[in-house]
Amino acid sequence: MICPSVVQKSRTVAPAASSEDALQKDPVVTTTRTVDTSGDIGGVVEIAVPNEVVGAEDVLARKEGDVLATFIEIDRLQDQGINVADIQKLKQAGYQTVLSVLQSTRKELSQLKGFAEAKVEKVLEAAAALDSSQCSFMTGSILLQRRANIIRLSTGSVILDKMLAGGIESSALTEVFGENRSGKTQICHTLCVTSQLPLDMGGGNGKVCYIDTEGTFRPEKIARIAERFGLSPEDVLDNILYARAHTHEHMTQLICMAACRMVEESFSLMIIDSIMALFRVEFSGRGDLAERQQVLGKALNRLQKIAEQFNVCVLYTNHVMADPSGAMTMVANPSKPIGGHVLGHASTHRLQLRIGRGDQRICKVYDSPCLPATDCVFQLSGKRLPLPHINPLAADQGVIDPTD
Repeated sequence: MICPSVVQKSRTVAPAASSEDALQKDPVVTTTRTVDTSGDIGGVVEIAVPNEVVGAEDVLARKEGDVLATFIEIDRLQDQGINVADIQKLKQAGYQTVLSVLQSTRKELSQLKGFAEAKVEKVLEAAAALDSSQCSFMTGSILLQRRANIIRLSTGSVILDKMLAGGIESSALTEVFGENRSGKTQICHTLCVTSQLPLDMGGGNGKVCYIDTEGTFRPEKIARIAERFGLSPEDVLDNILYARAHTHEHMTQLICMAACRMVEESFSLMIIDSIMALFRVEFSGRGDLAERQQVLGKALNRLQKIAEQFNVCVLYTNHVMADPSGAMTMVANPSKPIGGHVLGHASTHRLQLRIGRGDQRICKVYDSPCLPATDCVFQLSGKRLPLPHINPLAADQGVIDPTD
C-alpha cells in the first residue's frame, strides 16, 4: 500500500499520424508467432507482432497494476517540523527526495549554509520518520518483492534483449563501451524511443533525460526510429529532455537538474553519452589522475542514487584504450574501457561492443552480477520496414541504424 505522500506520475505518447483509419481508431492486437531469422542473426525466435496500430491513450497509458515509480518528495519534511527555508536549501543543493537525504552523509549535509550539527541530526531524523524502511534491515523475501518493480527496456534487438534477460535494467547503472563505430550512440538513440513504449511492449512508459558530452545526438535519427515503431516523432522528441554538457562540472550540474525534473515528471531512462569524454580531456596528466577518479566517483555515486530513487534505467557509454598487455597475451581485441577501477566497480552491468562483418555488431557481457559472460551478434540496419512489422521485439532490421 502506497502512502499519500508518495508521488505517482506517468506519461503517454501518441502514435504517428497516418492516412489509414486503423492508425487512428483501432487498438493494438498482438499475436505470437515463430519467425525464422537464421539467415540473419537470431535463429528461430518467438515474437509479438502487432496486427493493427493504435490510438494514443489505449497504447501507452499505464494499466492498473502496472509498476509506478514511487518516491517521497522532500517537501514532506515540513510535516516533521523542518521549516520551508531549510527545505529550499536542500533542494538547491540537489536533494529532491527524502531518500536522497537518507543516502547522504552528515558531512555532506553540514556543508550546506546554516546546517549546524544539530540541524543535520534533526533533518535526518525527520527523513527517517517518513521513510524508515530505508534505514533498517529487511528479509530477502521483501527485497525480492521490491525487485518485482524492476523494469527492463528493450534495445530494439530480439537477440540482444534475450542476452540481457529482457533489456536494460532499471535501478542500475549500465555501461556500454567500445571503439568508434561500434554502435554505442545508436543503441542510445534506439532506447530513447523504446523507453517511451508501454511496459508490455518492452518500454518504460516514461520520458528520457539525455546528457550529450560529444555532440553526437541527432533528433532526425530519433524521428526515423519513432516512425518505425509507429509513434509520432514530434511526441517522442517532446519527451526527450536533452542537454549538451561542455565540462565535467557542467555535467555534474545537469545530473542534479535531472533529479529535479524527475520529481515533477515520469522518467524511465537517463543516458550520458559519453561518461568519460570530458574527464579524459580535462584531467589529462598523471598528476591529475587521483583527483579525476575522486570526482568521477562522486558523479557515479549520484547517478546510482538517482537510479534507485526514481527506478530509472541509467545508461552511459564509454571509450576504450589500447591494452599493450593484451597484445602480449595474444588477445584478439587488445583494448579495455577507460575509467579505471572506479568506473568498473560503479557499473552494475558492463557491455562491450565490437564491430563484426558489415552491419553486424558483437555485444559481450563484460561484467554483471547476474548475467552470464556470453556474447551475441546483432544487426545494424537502416531499412524502413512495412508498417505491420513495426514492433520493438519484431526484428532487428529497421530499428537500429548503422551509424554511431
